[in-house]
Order: sequence, then structure tokens, then C-alpha cells
Amino acid sequence: MPSTRKMTNKAGKVFYEITVRRGREKARLTSRWYPPEGWSQRAIDRELTKVAAEFERQCKAGEVVSREEKRQQEAQEAAEAAKIQTLHQFGERVFMPAKTVTLSENSRCSYQGCLDRWIYPALGEQKLPDISPADVTALLLKLQAQGKAHSSVVKCYVILSGLFKMAYLSDMIPRNPMDKVERPKPRKDEVQKQEIEAYTAGEVRYILDCLKEEPLKWQVFLRLLIDTGIRRGECGGLQWRDIDFQMCSITICRNLCYTPQKGVYLDTPKNGRTRIVDIDPEIIALLRALRQEQAESAISAFVFTQDGSPEPMHPHSPVRYMQNFSKRYGIPDLHPHKLRHTFASVAITAGADVASVSEKLGHSDKAVTLRMYTHANEESIRQASQIFRQALKKAAQE
Repeated sequence: MPSTRKMTNKAGKVFYEITVRRGREKARLTSRWYPPEGWSQRAIDRELTKVAAEFERQCKAGEVVSREEKRQQEAQEAAEAAKIQTLHQFGERVFMPAKTVTLSENSRCSYQGCLDRWIYPALGEQKLPDISPADVTALLLKLQAQGKAHSSVVKCYVILSGLFKMAYLSDMIPRNPMDKVERPKPRKDEVQKQEIEAYTAGEVRYILDCLKEEPLKWQVFLRLLIDTGIRRGECGGLQWRDIDFQMCSITICRNLCYTPQKGVYLDTPKNGRTRIVDIDPEIIALLRALRQEQAESAISAFVFTQDGSPEPMHPHSPVRYMQNFSKRYGIPDLHPHKLRHTFASVAITAGADVASVSEKLGHSDKAVTLRMYTHANEESIRQASQIFRQALKKAAQE
């Protein structure tokens, strides 16, 4: 029960001090009540009982605290507020360091670019718990309105999904706003270009004929891409010790990469596995000639080097060369990855099993090979029809 006592302040005004004790470990709480002038003592006692009871209730409910408890509470709230990071802080302190462990340098650089260019300027200074689904949707719509490519908008969506999922699992936010954000769809005016995904066998023969007029280094480089379907970086990262001249094979164990932050550097192949790929004996003969030609100007561990230097060629050099090659010989849309598409499509159309093609391409899952690198053409469509008809005829004869 609260205790009360009658007191007088410095001005001579009467008041009642109400005290609530909360045990030995907590300081007592006090309050003052000034009775209205002219009230009888009976009225004052009756009202004082009500006021004291209400003050006791407030103390037990935690609505009234001591000055020390208030300071402690404010300090705790300040500490909790400090833990609530902005999106930019969480992205740089937690999200990107975690991604650096799992992503390749190229992917990490791509993530960082999206964050720096688009996500941080729009949402970076907001506290993570304050960011709503509407905020994220507004950013994605703004990017689309600015004419950003659909793939770029989707990449921002994917990055934000990963960031908020990590924040949610880390108990930084009570809910994940991305649960209510729809994956971006292409704009109505964003017509996807219908490009040729792979060359036919006849078109490949034409490319090979044109290559005979080109420098030896580029003859070897493009023929390796055509003959094996290996990636541009895997080809650029080849060293002479990777060439087995007797068995007509090469070992793919590194990937030549470039980012503005890191420059040119060597990494592991995309799936992290080393693989041995057989090559055409004609290419082995060209490799012998290239090694002799290279030795006349510079001794290098790398098969493909900068002109007159032992340093490996820049990973972007093949793209620039193939663009010029494409213009000179009228070959549509020639680039390294299209030759990778071509290898898989021509091989599977001609009867090669998907598992073997997938292994040569360096895929960890043959479903990726079927989904991304096989394209129907008139010849394969006719073959499918013939196989179906022959199966029906065979069934009728049995």
C-alpha cells in the first residue's frame, strides 16, 4: 500500500507526498498531489486515497520509473537504435563480405556495381526495418521507367532479395519486405531481340575458311572455341603445360578474368572443377606452330599472350577481335559464347549424348546444357519427325 504524508513547499502551499516502495533492490517512487483550495479534510482524504491508488497502479505497470531507471532505459534504447543499421551499412558490413566468400570476383563486382549505382542512392540511408515493399517496388519501377535493361532490373531484385533475406535471418528486421514485392516483368515496349542463338554446321565451315586468312594466334583461339565449346576465359587461361601434344588434349584448370578493381587475374573454372578436353589434331599442329612463333618474341607460360609480351592477353581482347572479324566477313553476331552455343547444338543435333556434351562444356548439371545450349533448327526438326514416324512404322510391323 502507498504511504502519504502532508507537507508544505517553500511557498507555504500544502501538498501530499505519495510514496510507493518496491522492495530493497529498487528505489522507492514518490509523487506530489496538491489539494484544491477550500476542500474539507474529509474530501481531501477521500480524493487522496484515489490518487494514491492510481499512482501505485502506474508504478506496478512500469508507467512510472525513477530518474536512474529512466536514464538506463534511454541508454538501452539508444544502444538498440545503434544496432539498427541502414541498408547501406548492412550491405557493406554484412551482406557483401558474406557474398565475397561465395561469389566469383566478376559476380561480386557486378553486385557491388548495382548496389553503388542504383540501390544505395535510393534506399541506402533508410533504416532496414523502415523499408517497405512499396519502397522497393518504387525503385524497380523507377529503373524500368529510366529504360534500364530488364536483366539489370531483375538483378537489382535478386540482390535486394538476398540482402533482406540475410537481414531477416539475422534478426535485423521483423519481416522481409521482399515477400510482398513481385519479380519485375519486361516492359511492354521492351521487345527481346530475336538473335540467332547458334550457327549451323555450314556456317561454321565458312568461319573456319575465313580464319585461314587471320593471324595464327587468332586461328588457334577461335578454332579451340569452335572445337571444344570452352569458355573465353578458360581458353585465355591456357598454359603450355596444359597441352598434351601426344594425346591431343588440353586440361582446363584456370579461368582468365578481369574486373576494374582487380585488373587481369586468374581464377578457377566456373564450376571449380578441372577437366580434360580432347581437341582436333589439326589444332595440335597449329599449337606447335604458335609455340614456335611465340618463342621468337617472348617466352611465356601462357598460350595466348599480348603481342610481343609474355603477359597473358586481356580477357576482353577476343570480344573486340571477333567484332571486327564479324564485320570483315559478314558473319552475324559473332562472339565467344555463341560459339559455345554452336558446339553444343551441332553436337547434340548430330547425335552426341547430352551427358558427354555437358561434361565437355564443364557444366555441373546436364539440365543446364539442355536448357541453355541446344536450339532447334529445320534439320533437327525434320530429324525428330523422321524418328517419330520410323517408331510408328516399327510398331506396326511388330
